[in-house]
Parts: sequence; structure tokens; C-alpha cells
Amino acid sequence: MIDIHSHLIYGVDDGSKDIETSINILDSLSKNGVTDIILTPHYITDTNYVSSKTDNITKLYELKREVKKQGININLYLGNEIYIDPNILDFIKDNKMCSLNNSEYILVELPMSGNYPDYQDILQDLIRIGFKVILAHPERYGSFQKDFNKVLEMVDMGVLLQCNIDSILGNYGKDAKKTMKLILKNKLVSFVGTDIHSVKNDYSYLEKAKNKFKKYLSDEEIDDIFVNNAKKIIQDK
Repeated sequence: MIDIHSHLIYGVDDGSKDIETSINILDSLSKNGVTDIILTPHYITDTNYVSSKTDNITKLYELKREVKKQGININLYLGNEIYIDPNILDFIKDNKMCSLNNSEYILVELPMSGNYPDYQDILQDLIRIGFKVILAHPERYGSFQKDFNKVLEMVDMGVLLQCNIDSILGNYGKDAKKTMKLILKNKLVSFVGTDIHSVKNDYSYLEKAKNKFKKYLSDEEIDDIFVNNAKKIIQDK
């Protein structure tokens, strides 16, 4: 599995608090089938979650050194989970945040309600200038859960969908699970992510969730979602 959404740049958001925690999680993910992971700290203006690209790169290389030292077989890349904002393009130009592995792909988050003024216009503008916009965990947004047409509208606009792998297990509630099933039934998901913030007691949930996907998707489709599509991000294709 290639994980395109995680919070393991330590000490910058509500994710991992220190390098030891991040290494612990990375080791466990590697042992449970994750080969590559994009570290995507939150970038939310007017909050404390605004660590700079420069600071994030410094911590990325600290993690890479420790991963290599401990012999953990996992590749690390950098991105951001960008909270929807009309100034996203300026933030990227000013080097405040980054796309996924400096590619054309950017990971964007909506409020958990799913409601934000003109969010479709913002996303369309980003697509129009050449970005490949990925919407983080659409199954978790309240308004999307209530009206699945909002999910369909995103896809029709050209937005790609990243679902949290354990939503299918009900770990984000029954409404998220129900919406996740609809997304899978309609074959709309392009990527999966752990969205991992902290140490888990048991990482076997990754395989359990993947097995649930088999009810809705072919083996080839699962390979695309878990590996092949994410390779295009890493290779910027």
C-alpha cells in the first residue's frame, strides 16, 4: 500500500508529537504492508497548524535518517493537507506549503460539515490552472453524508477522491461507513490513506479494510487504488 495521507511530521499539528512516536508508527505501518507514505501535515490559516515548508522538510530528513538507521523499509515523501482557502495558490507560490511530493497533485480538506463558501469555485480554479486536486476523506463530511450528489459533483468537476481506509470498518462512524460504501459501489475512489495521527494498538486493520474493498472492487481496481494511482503522484504523472 502507498499511503498518501498521514500526520507524522511530528510536533506541528494534531498528529505525532515527537520523532519517537513517528518512528514507532512508521515501523508498524511498514510491517503491515505500507511501502511508501506521504507525510501531510495540516495547513490551516489562522490556527497553530501552519508549519512552514522549510521546517517540514527539515523534519522529513530527520525522519528519513532515523528510518534508515533503524532499517525500516519505507519510503517517505512530503506534502500538506491543505484546508480549503481562496489563497491556496498564493500559499504554494510563497513556499508556505507544498503539493504532494512537489507534484501537480494537491490534497485539500473541507470543514467536517462539508460546507464552505464557494468551495467548488476554489477547486475549479485550481484544476483550471493545472493542479490535480484530491479531496481528503469525502466520506467524513456531514453534508456529503446527507446528500451523495455532492460527492458526484466533485467527481464531475474533475476532483479525485482519497478515502480513509478504515472508514469502511466504521472507525469514523456509521454515516462515514455508509458513504464510503456508496463511493466504492460507484467506483469513485482514486486513493486511500491512513490519515494516521497516533500509535495504534493493532495495525491489522489495514488488511481487514482492504479485504472489505473486495466486496465492491476487482483485484485490478484495488491495486490501482492502493498502489498504482499513488505511484503517479510520486512520479508526478
